Amino acid sequence: MWRPVLMINGFIMLIMGVMMTLPAAALYYFSGKPDYVFIQSAVIAVFLGGALFLANFGKIEKISILEGYLITVSCWFVTPLVAALPFLFNHSFEGVYDAVFEATAGVTATGATVLKDVEAEPKSVLLWRAMLNGLGGVGIVIFAVALSPFLGTGGMHLFNKENSDTEEKFLPKIRYIANDIILVYILLNLCCAGLLKAAGMNWFDALCFALATLSTGGMTIKNASIGFYDSELIEGVVFIFMILGALPFSYYVLVFKKRSLEVVTGNPQINGFLKFLFTFILFFSCCYMLEKGVSFPEAVRVVGFNLTAAVTTTGMYSSDYLSWGPWAAVVFLILFLTGGCTGSTTGSIKIFRWQVVAAFLKKHSIKAVSPNQVAVMKTGNKVIDDTIAASVFALILAFLAAIVFFTLVLCLSGLDFLTAFGAVVGNITGAGSGFNEAVGPNGNFAAFSPFVKYVLSFVMVLGRLEVITVLVLFFKIRFK
Repeated sequence: MWRPVLMINGFIMLIMGVMMTLPAAALYYFSGKPDYVFIQSAVIAVFLGGALFLANFGKIEKISILEGYLITVSCWFVTPLVAALPFLFNHSFEGVYDAVFEATAGVTATGATVLKDVEAEPKSVLLWRAMLNGLGGVGIVIFAVALSPFLGTGGMHLFNKENSDTEEKFLPKIRYIANDIILVYILLNLCCAGLLKAAGMNWFDALCFALATLSTGGMTIKNASIGFYDSELIEGVVFIFMILGALPFSYYVLVFKKRSLEVVTGNPQINGFLKFLFTFILFFSCCYMLEKGVSFPEAVRVVGFNLTAAVTTTGMYSSDYLSWGPWAAVVFLILFLTGGCTGSTTGSIKIFRWQVVAAFLKKHSIKAVSPNQVAVMKTGNKVIDDTIAASVFALILAFLAAIVFFTLVLCLSGLDFLTAFGAVVGNITGAGSGFNEAVGPNGNFAAFSPFVKYVLSFVMVLGRLEVITVLVLFFKIRFK
């Protein structure tokens, strides 16, 4: 049972070690000095990963469901530990807890940070943080599209039909799903970087921001985030690619294969997400305009960008939303808990699952008025059966229960409720920020204790695995 788990984890460690040579090369290119921190980390990761891979190497004929869970969960916990090696040897991070927190925030595309002055870091560190966002983003998509339907958690087995031989004849093998998605992901990142360069960034900034944007990770290289550039054009490019990162990547593959937008425009999840987002933007732009006394176009620019950064869990804010008014914290809480589409790089619960909840409530409202009427749960033209609804409700309940539990844990460690609640919500959803000054858009996690940082690191991975995956693995092992 453990051989495929160890082999795949060793392979990932090996790949991470090879990837560490790129930041080392970047520092040498920009400063003429070799980055021994990344070289040393690369050697350690390649040695450990290579040894683990070779010791367990062999053809995998079949992977059981339990092995699938073990591989998925272990990879998401091991990868941040390996990615933390360059941070561990860097003087900007106080200890293992800081290094692990920063690496976990990067790999899970959460975007939280312990760095007080990001711009003081060498380009190797900045590039590595952006690369972790990029690697985490594509890893999240592959997990959601290729593995999650087969693990059958959170209603995702509905998408097993979408991605199978029997419907649309679309990507019957997991490796085909992964290959096509990686190709699309790379092309979109290159497109984003090119447009950001044309909008006024240099190539290094453009690449780092592209990786942080499409992955909806938001781990930027400027202290003021996107506000550093104060450019409507740059914000416009980032705005578009945050939305693109929040849409299902499997549908981009379909668009390229069919050369038609019909598969996207007719999708109820995508339509629901876009309607939800633009309704919020329109309504709260009016609230912001009245609150701040600015013009409507300026309100749309500020509110539109920041609400999109929140619902896509990118967290790349151009304004401090805590200063907007007492309503802002509630709005951002709703957006954090909504998320983008399934099969996207976004975190949180996802719009599809809230559509299932709405369909469930509609059905039971009809049954309450007319008990004998036949009511069917549907999202668009897809019928939602009771199994899918139960799976969705289980995931949402587990997600909310995790928020309550870990908020209590942080409160017991000495944090006040608002800070603890905001930190847990921001990290489990992948948004990376909370609802007061300490963990808001202008705050960071440097001042927190090592215990809190370890807890929040676990919470970030838990959120990316959508909680229920870890619980299912625990019960499978516990009662095996």
